[in-house]
Amino acid sequence: MKDNFAGRLNTAFNSIPADELKIPSVAIILGSGLGSYVSAVEGTVLPFDRIKGFPKTTVEGHKGVYKFGRDILIQAGRFHFYEGYGLDDVVLPVFLMWKLGIKTLVITNASGGVNESYGAGEFILIKDHINLIGTNPLIGSNNKEFGVRFPDMTQAYSKHLREAAREASGSELKEGVYAALTGPSYETPAEIRMLRVIGADMVGMSTVPEVIAANYLGIEVLGISCVTNMAAGILDTPLSHEEVMETTKRVEKDFSALIEKILFRLLKEND
Repeated sequence: MKDNFAGRLNTAFNSIPADELKIPSVAIILGSGLGSYVSAVEGTVLPFDRIKGFPKTTVEGHKGVYKFGRDILIQAGRFHFYEGYGLDDVVLPVFLMWKLGIKTLVITNASGGVNESYGAGEFILIKDHINLIGTNPLIGSNNKEFGVRFPDMTQAYSKHLREAAREASGSELKEGVYAALTGPSYETPAEIRMLRVIGADMVGMSTVPEVIAANYLGIEVLGISCVTNMAAGILDTPLSHEEVMETTKRVEKDFSALIEKILFRLLKEND
């Protein structure tokens, strides 16, 4: 991280009227097309543009707001490396959550299915990731206030939270490995074959920097990916963001129901 990151974080934090809000201990980041869940929760909306130093979301399906509910902090929208933002920008919201006192983070995304047993619209628990972005959000001088110089990533996605999510859902949710590339172009069929060989089940353009930051800060992470399409070369059809949005629209009720069950379980554990 850049040397001015701590100051930038404090500026963002001080622009939030935290004394007027009930700050929960659990937060969720909503991925592409999954932002409709924000309307299912009552609370106070804080647009990103009211937070000093925050970038702007530029991608369809990312609202760019926080909602402070009674039991949950919702982040609808995120920043991506492919938008031209540095990783300091990408992970700033996670550091802000930590500053607000978040202990548990549910992080969601839309992904392409590399594992041919997956189907479009299926929800997969992320059990591990492969960072193919080519960089890391922790590069730079280390601030001991945040975490250790070399944070462990053995349990980047909490096994305990995955077990709780399966029990809460009432069904046997599949688990998979998520590979992150920079984008914004979709992968080639040859790249998808490579990803399958090295153990990836899903591929996308987000999540991994935020998960690295969360683990660095001591936040426990549950990752859930919505497979919106099969990756390049599996089906004889071109890929498009419109397909991603169509799939997430189709499964939004199922997604909301799943998230409600999981959050109810997590909040019950935190009581």
